[in-house]
Amino acid sequence: MQPTARTSLRREKQRAATERAALYDVLAEGMFCHLGVVMDGVPVVLPTAYGVDLDRGPDGTLYLHGSVAARSVVAAPEQTVCVTVTHADGLVLARSAFHHSVNYRSAVIFGVPRLVTDAEEKLQGLNRIVDHLVPGRSSGTRAPNRKELAKTSVLALALTEASVKTRTGEANDEPDDLDLPHWTGVVPLRVVADEPITNSDCDLLVPAHVRTRASQLGAPS
Repeated sequence: MQPTARTSLRREKQRAATERAALYDVLAEGMFCHLGVVMDGVPVVLPTAYGVDLDRGPDGTLYLHGSVAARSVVAAPEQTVCVTVTHADGLVLARSAFHHSVNYRSAVIFGVPRLVTDAEEKLQGLNRIVDHLVPGRSSGTRAPNRKELAKTSVLALALTEASVKTRTGEANDEPDDLDLPHWTGVVPLRVVADEPITNSDCDLLVPAHVRTRASQLGAPS
């Protein structure tokens, strides 16, 4: 990834990942992002699901969706937005309060999104979002009809200007603190799924793609 004025790290530069594959890994393993957009002169950050198509555009494309009436969706194509994805991998507990930290992987993406108007790409973008959460899910549902598509907007953001930052490893205590009688270490964190719960009005077995996804997230088999 080519650094820009917005993506160049000014602190802890050794934590920057320069390979584009690192960006794709963070996006692939995440489920939700935060969209930062300015509305009425005020910055607003909104959580949302997303999808990724690495085959669209030279660097890949991130898809977001929302109601056609959503102010964030209306405002976004007229400005540069910021999208972030973060994984919290561990609580880093040091001997001193100052050196407490978090092991993490984060991606920050800048760009002016475009409103998707092509019907085929719009449907593909929505499928990417659904399949990002549960791979194969778009094939196991009714496709959106014309009315539903008319109520939904899809934004496409090129993955051109982005940065990735990570922290791993132990706490970094001051040499003078190493003999202090305080425990230090890392509490690992991860997202874990439970057994899928079938809806009360559904008498079907849990489909394979749902069980596979739950199993990937650590649900009991």
